[in-house]
Amino acid sequence: MTKRGVVVKQVSLQSHTKPTIEDNKFSGDEFDLKNQIKNSPSLDKVEQAVDSDVVSVPTSICLNLENLRCFEAVERQYEQWGIVFNNCIAIQPSNPAFPTHSGVVVLMGAPKNGYLEATFLRSVHFVSAYVTSSRRLVLSAYGRDRQLLTQTVLPGANLANSDSAVPPNALLSVSANEIHRVTFCAFDGQFTIDEFSFCY
Repeated sequence: MTKRGVVVKQVSLQSHTKPTIEDNKFSGDEFDLKNQIKNSPSLDKVEQAVDSDVVSVPTSICLNLENLRCFEAVERQYEQWGIVFNNCIAIQPSNPAFPTHSGVVVLMGAPKNGYLEATFLRSVHFVSAYVTSSRRLVLSAYGRDRQLLTQTVLPGANLANSDSAVPPNALLSVSANEIHRVTFCAFDGQFTIDEFSFCY
């Protein structure tokens, strides 16, 4: 489902009908499944759980940056989707060393070079982005009390048309329980972020 500003992917599975043995394409002579299921003491509990609960896959959100204007300061544009940015602007890179991964708009840390922060209004468990950087870059995830949960590192510059072993738009991700904030830090460097995604 696509809504203004993001791409939302959510799957919800729910069933109020109970599968029967007759629905299977196996012959009763080959498998005595009916008797095995009937004789299972925990079957009633399992059926109740399936009937009363909805099995849902976590929501994944990928921010649509194409609605942002070039050099627009990005802060609360995606607040309705649960994320607020700090020290962030939208740009359309004119320097070929910073190609986009998709579309024409990317995020960049500014006005302070080499730093960008995103805070989640409710905790997430996964964050990813495509990153092109002029220096080594660290993506860090923090919990509610600003404790460091996990980090991942882009080991060095990955500009286009350079001799870097890592191509531009390297996918970086962090995964942990109860992520409330992430930071991108390339000390005194410049970097761009594309296809910023997160999962609840």
